[in-house]
Amino acid sequence: MTLIAWLAVAVFLGAYAFIATEKIHRVAAALGGAGIMLLVHATDAHAAFFDERTAIDWNVIFLLLGMMVIVGVLKQTGVFEYLAIWAAKRARGRPFRLMALLVIITAVASGLLDNVTTVLLVAPVTFLVCERLALPSTPYLIAEAMASNIGGTATLVGDPPNIIIASRGGLSFNDFVVHLAPLIVVLLVVFVGLCRVLFRRAFRYDPERAAQIMALNEREAIADRRLLWQSLVVLAVVLLAFVLHPVLHYEPSVVAILGAGILVAATKVTTEQALADVEWPTLVFFAGLFVMVGALVHTGVIGLVSRAAADATQGHLGPATMVLLWASAGLSAFVDNIPYVATMSPIVADLAQAAGPDGQVLWWALALGADLGGNATAVGAAANVVILGIAARNRVPISFWEFTRYGIVVTFVMIALSTPYLWLRYLM
Repeated sequence: MTLIAWLAVAVFLGAYAFIATEKIHRVAAALGGAGIMLLVHATDAHAAFFDERTAIDWNVIFLLLGMMVIVGVLKQTGVFEYLAIWAAKRARGRPFRLMALLVIITAVASGLLDNVTTVLLVAPVTFLVCERLALPSTPYLIAEAMASNIGGTATLVGDPPNIIIASRGGLSFNDFVVHLAPLIVVLLVVFVGLCRVLFRRAFRYDPERAAQIMALNEREAIADRRLLWQSLVVLAVVLLAFVLHPVLHYEPSVVAILGAGILVAATKVTTEQALADVEWPTLVFFAGLFVMVGALVHTGVIGLVSRAAADATQGHLGPATMVLLWASAGLSAFVDNIPYVATMSPIVADLAQAAGPDGQVLWWALALGADLGGNATAVGAAANVVILGIAARNRVPISFWEFTRYGIVVTFVMIALSTPYLWLRYLM
């Protein structure tokens, strides 16, 4: 590697150390790291802001912004209070039942939407229901972030890396459902069981609080029915456009911004009210993180690591699949999986073509490793970062290690279960 590449690695590791140890705020660490990357010429203005492979992913930034505005307007209708009471009543106030219900809802929704949109919608409900039942919200938020990444793996639109994989591999929406959804169902069941063990200390049942919840009428929580219907119509159209992306060819970011703009323009909500709930620190953190990871791509570091993993298999499909699965999970724990998958896709395309029809398994190994590996650390996936930002805004901050100590266990179990699935279904 060149001197610039080594400098890029040092800057990234330094910024990551600050994020992990929380010696300085994660936004400051990300922005500082991005600034130094530009200063030492590990990247430049064009590569950081405009290049398709290495720049800030503006689609992600504006998707988040648009959905945050929509969720902020929805919040004013009282619908989240309604959903919180509904969920608590269906769980009869039992903490584990409530977590299982929220996890399943999050995972299923993430298969139809993108996982970031899902956590933006579920998190406000979580805070309200935990407050009602006097439960700590942190375990529920962590579980939902992980469930969104697991559920999002099942479909083409569930996680952004899957869109890249589908484009490069010539794969359809149905391909993802047929090949990945059966495994994801199993992984989701296992994950619910893991939640019972990992978060057992949080399941404190309060009979009085549960009785109070059961006596409530959730319909009374709706504060503005007209605004609710306006918001739900816009949200439904936005979600439908997400699902129909392969047909309409509108990027999710464009759909989200259009939906947010129409909602604000067509209702009595003011611009100030609409922007009040936007997680600006989260958006800035993403921008800094994208620049740093883009610098690693720009200097060839990620490509070098990816090729080393591919060369280690010497063209054998079985070992190549296993190395790709586990290496992708390991790398996606530390770098954003979008630029990683964008960098790795050409390599996988060559390997898959050389292997013939059986080579399609390499795409599933890449998808499972990159998507599920994002659960390992607090910055491994976009949904994780969004959850941390929402938690901080609501004054229940989740530390890097608080998330990661659970994430490592969950990721290891998920990837360990994915290994025999790929081997038995495609390599025997």
